[in-house]
Amino acid sequence: MSKSAMIRARMEPELKAQVDRIFQELGLTTTEAITLFYKQVKAKNGIPFELTVPDQMTVETAKKTDSRKELNEYSSLEDFRKKMGI
Repeated sequence: MSKSAMIRARMEPELKAQVDRIFQELGLTTTEAITLFYKQVKAKNGIPFELTVPDQMTVETAKKTDSRKELNEYSSLEDFRKKMGI
């Protein structure tokens, strides 16, 4: 089958650069990754992952994390387990 259909999309340059680096690490071109996504949409007859609206706690937690507020830091996995009581 001929591959002649074209897709054009605009997005934030930083997002594109970050995702392109991930594709490169995976050994994929952007075209291959988009084709994989389309094939999964076809196979699932819908978006191939769950789409949900985050609850307020998730939104607030993401904002705090993005701004690096209220983060807990641990020196090691053992330190984390000790402080979590596990």
